Amino acid sequence: MFKKISLINFIFLFVAQIVNANIEVKARTAILQDFLSGEILYEKEPDRSIYPASMTKIMTAIIAFDLIKSGDLSLEDEFIISEKAWRLSTAGYSSMFIMVGDNVSVEDLLKGIIVASGNDACVALAEGIAGTEEEFAILMTMKANELGMENTNFANSSGINDPDNYSTVRDILIMSNYLIKEHPDYYEWFSEKDFTWDRTGGDPITQGNRNPLLYKNIGADGIKTGYLAVERYSLASSLKRKGRRLIAVGSGFETKSARSRESSKLLTYGLTNFDLIQITKSNDPIDKIEVWLGKDEYIDVFVNKDIYNTIKKAQKRKLKVTLNYTGPIEAPIKKNQVLGKLKVIYDQNLLGEYDLLASKDVKKVNIFSRLIKSLNYLIWGDV
Repeated sequence: MFKKISLINFIFLFVAQIVNANIEVKARTAILQDFLSGEILYEKEPDRSIYPASMTKIMTAIIAFDLIKSGDLSLEDEFIISEKAWRLSTAGYSSMFIMVGDNVSVEDLLKGIIVASGNDACVALAEGIAGTEEEFAILMTMKANELGMENTNFANSSGINDPDNYSTVRDILIMSNYLIKEHPDYYEWFSEKDFTWDRTGGDPITQGNRNPLLYKNIGADGIKTGYLAVERYSLASSLKRKGRRLIAVGSGFETKSARSRESSKLLTYGLTNFDLIQITKSNDPIDKIEVWLGKDEYIDVFVNKDIYNTIKKAQKRKLKVTLNYTGPIEAPIKKNQVLGKLKVIYDQNLLGEYDLLASKDVKKVNIFSRLIKSLNYLIWGDV
């Protein structure tokens, strides 16, 4: 038996941690991520505390989506609108314009939140799910803790000004990742450009999505704007182009136009300065490994996850991917048995290590065959 290292035949540039790049974003705090690799491509004080404003509504939607997924809530369920919810639509806040006593479906409330940014719809949904908005905010904070949002607390469902409703752009990024990964079908609602509510006692109201990037030709498909006088303008944004997704979160933009311009600049920077490379595809064979004393001479090996790396175009270094195992591998072999390691190496530094798994069972040959193979090995040094 011998130790074998197989070099997968490709070389790319790899930057393990790509931050503080040659771009200046005019916001108090910002972060940019390549979604599939998880690489942070830019950050500016990402753990600085912010008031998330209407970006809070991402979590409000997540709570509802989780309940729908578990079967505890339906899009067709209807909630009766309270006076508290209605008053928000008359107080100058962004609103869906629901009326006291209306029976409104969960689907309409969610679209009123996501597209129209209705604070009244947030309260109605929160009260319908948890009884009170205060109890709903507890659920929101519990979910934030579950997701690892370490610097976040929610005090209400809409993001209206409250010193106990705070977060960071890093935490908003974590929340946005969860939304996109766990609820891809409902996430498509965040790209809808308008929503029409057939209100009681008046003509239908059509409101446009407040996300300015949806109206630019850059591939943006979400996520949520925010504004508070104390925080200024904010935006969690995402674009998808040719199968690649980038997510940016920024807060403290001075003006609406700065929010649109700087967010667009940040996302475009990620597209034009970095490439996304897929190292492996989950469960696809990577290589064949020789088998000793088995009914099959070789076995395919694979990694049970997609592995991506983000590559900076401006620098050229070598990325090495090696298969490391002691071979030939002696039978019997069980399907999904760990046979070795796939290692991702940059400049002699180990960046990642993943189990190489057997693609199938391989039985041992019978005693007579094993004897012949063993004699051949002893005499000729070959199996």
